[in-house]
Amino acid sequence: MAKIVVMGVAGSGKSLLAESLAKRLGYPMVEGDDYHLPASQEKMRAGVALEDSDREPWLARVGELMAAHEGGIVVACSALKRKYRDQLRSHVPDLKFVYIEIDVHTAARRVGSRSGHLFPTSLVTSQFVALESPVGEPGVLEVSALATPQAQVDAVAQWLAADRSESPRTKTPA
Repeated sequence: MAKIVVMGVAGSGKSLLAESLAKRLGYPMVEGDDYHLPASQEKMRAGVALEDSDREPWLARVGELMAAHEGGIVVACSALKRKYRDQLRSHVPDLKFVYIEIDVHTAARRVGSRSGHLFPTSLVTSQFVALESPVGEPGVLEVSALATPQAQVDAVAQWLAADRSESPRTKTPA
């Protein structure tokens, strides 16, 4: 049973992939944004980018939740920086990450088209500034945001089945 974080910038499709993957694997899915502190949620709604100090308690909550969960789980969580991923790994050492790669224009278009989300389009660029690609880290699979959701889920399922978590880089076609 794997513990998996579906990660990437806003608009990459984290929640959709995490939900589809959890359904395919029979795991529960957790929306990481639900665990941000209220003050952080207000900052985002106001168009203010979060700082590391805002993310630390959030990442601790998400990491503790995964560590306490018996069995497999899929979590949608941006995990933009290496130190954020390492903080999550400190709770779950064999944690796997699925990184959804996307360009800034497509991400901004997607964020702009959704309603009722706490994350405004004005913050998309800040996500790319903060992003440290996880490609090359152990236990990481890269998928393209331009691939169909089914192709993404299939790629992750195949990767998990093959247990190629030590592969330095695996990428799905666009």
